[in-house]
Amino acid sequence: MRRWVRRSLWDVVPRDHRQSDAALRRRQLVTVGFVLLGALVLGVSLRIEPGSVWFYPAAIGLAGVWAVGAFASGPLHLGRIGAWRRQERGHRLVRPVLAPILIGLGLAGIFVIGGLVVREIGWLDRQVRSVLDFADQGSLPILVVVTAVNGVAEELFFRGAVYAALPHHPVAWSSVAYVIATLATGNVMLAFAAILLGAVVGLERRASGGVLAPILTHCAWSLSMLLALPLLFG
Repeated sequence: MRRWVRRSLWDVVPRDHRQSDAALRRRQLVTVGFVLLGALVLGVSLRIEPGSVWFYPAAIGLAGVWAVGAFASGPLHLGRIGAWRRQERGHRLVRPVLAPILIGLGLAGIFVIGGLVVREIGWLDRQVRSVLDFADQGSLPILVVVTAVNGVAEELFFRGAVYAALPHHPVAWSSVAYVIATLATGNVMLAFAAILLGAVVGLERRASGGVLAPILTHCAWSLSMLLALPLLFG
């Protein structure tokens, strides 16, 4: 277990993702531009009432901003982590798939346990229920799609474009950027979730050198929360 966690979150695999100074500056300018555009779209979407038919287009529109910004900023990489083959000596590098999903599910389990405490604290309980209003008044199959699409788009942008645009301490600063974007919702619980999730997927990005592990962890976590929280707070 200890070795498995180190491979997923700590051991940095060899890679060469160097950028020229010009490419880095271009990525930084594109990233800043799309951060501002995303903030604008998010501000508009926050004015939408739960149950409105405009919620879904707004959510997909925001995901589109993050995804387009990510690919427009420059090359993105899927990443690899070390895998130990018992029948051979040494290591080989593989795409991270199972480990990130398990990490996302484990993180969701921690949040569910925390939810048992949160629902006993009045104002925090109201914060969570304000988010669940969108799930209660929406179509679950569509919400699953929207949640997955947004999870992919956010990781493409924050662990793809933003991370690669930061020459120093990218794990910390990309997490800060993600938390600030989440704070725009005005929901304390979403911001707290962004801190923990951002730290985990940031470490995955650092270890693997790509966005695949963060995407799978984010989607496993967010889809689990979508299904578990209504049962916990219903």
